[in-house]
Amino acid sequence: MPLDADDLIVGSTFHGVIAFALLASMLLLGGVLRSRIAFLRNMLLPASIVGGLLGFTLLSAELLPGFQPDDFTDLAFHFFTLSFMSLCLIGKSKDRSLASGSVVRGGLWLTLIWTASLGLQGVIGYSLMAGYDAVTGAGLSEWLGAIVTHGFTQGPGQALTYGAAWEADHGIKDAAQVGMIYASLGFLVTFAIGVPLTKRFIGRGLNTNRAPAEDADFAFGFYRGAAKPVSGHMVTHPASLDSLAYHLGLLAIAYMITYVWLNFLQGHVASFAPFGLDLSVLCNFNLFFLHGLAVCVLMRLVIDRCGLAERVDDETLKRITGSSVDFMVVGTLMSIKFAVLYALCAPILLVAGAITVATLAGCLLLGRLSGPLGPERAISAFGCCCGSTGTGLLLLRMMDANFSTSVAKELAFFNVAIIVTTAHILFFFAPLAPSLGRDAYFMVFGGTALLSLACVPLLLKCWPAYEDQRSLSGVRQSRR
Repeated sequence: MPLDADDLIVGSTFHGVIAFALLASMLLLGGVLRSRIAFLRNMLLPASIVGGLLGFTLLSAELLPGFQPDDFTDLAFHFFTLSFMSLCLIGKSKDRSLASGSVVRGGLWLTLIWTASLGLQGVIGYSLMAGYDAVTGAGLSEWLGAIVTHGFTQGPGQALTYGAAWEADHGIKDAAQVGMIYASLGFLVTFAIGVPLTKRFIGRGLNTNRAPAEDADFAFGFYRGAAKPVSGHMVTHPASLDSLAYHLGLLAIAYMITYVWLNFLQGHVASFAPFGLDLSVLCNFNLFFLHGLAVCVLMRLVIDRCGLAERVDDETLKRITGSSVDFMVVGTLMSIKFAVLYALCAPILLVAGAITVATLAGCLLLGRLSGPLGPERAISAFGCCCGSTGTGLLLLRMMDANFSTSVAKELAFFNVAIIVTTAHILFFFAPLAPSLGRDAYFMVFGGTALLSLACVPLLLKCWPAYEDQRSLSGVRQSRR
């Protein structure tokens, strides 16, 4: 029986839905494989990476007929945007200890490490790709090396966002694809090097908190028995509106406001290029997350000022953030085109390998200078500078099982501080980097890194390491 027009229309809507279903299925399979395969458990690979690699393998082997990596690029982009926007809707922490001396001091160390990493990775990546091209004559753009800093230090979302902007506005071919490859390699490096290094620190007794770092549930990946943690509270009565749907609605409003705002801006800043810089790129939809971040911050400010904070459950928003990150990582890995990876394998591995060595050396050195909690800070910073704050926390949990030191709170402080120290890059120079040219790029990114490193002696002089003793004393008392 031939299909009528309505059947054809309905059938055409399934492709995108099934693409998401495949993405979610890979995430689920990743969790199952992590719990069943000893090697994956020992490596502590998150289900999102396992599932993403599985999806990438199936796509590369053409075992998912009808689907291509491009089908998952948009999903990765929007889940990245959702993760940022939901995070910015979360209210301020009620933990007053975040303002304590040891937390601020340690947070400043982490901030300096990350800021220096952002600048140096870009300069090193640019230089290595230019050198590779000069030696081989491959005709590759230096910016395919510079994008590494947005993949390693920032993660797949920013790599995709800035890479897509560089492609669309500056003609840097495959920038988004290469950025996502770097981001994926960054996550793999975090666990391939970070986990053995953390275990070595523990074996040498360098960790302050000697409590067991891994319990059975931590390694298995699923909670078992009755010891399942509770997260979130119902805000709306289910007879009227489900609480999860309510919070998704808040995000939907922020999404629509951001969309209308960007459309408005694009109609008013076209061809605006002071000093030869094309600032219209800042209103590109590839930078939706930057504008969405600002919209959500303002929305939360209005909610709090109007006394409506009790109508928003921060734990539910955190679960939306965490879920969005998981989907984003799977989508990122499934978006990688095998042909691009194969064609650029040598320069990509050259850049990624050098960046890994430089980042690890910097984290270890600056971590040691930071004081008694140096090992914890070094391993956390390495996780953040190659993966994300989540991977940094995961490595920290191995060394500090119940987060009894101040380092976990330092990471919370650091996440706010880096927005201040790198605002000029994240919100202005990164989107239009290819238009700067080599000298200006080195001045901005390299100068930012050098300025951060120049602050190290000042921090050592003005804020001695004895501040850590408060945190160490608390850990020791908790053991007694």
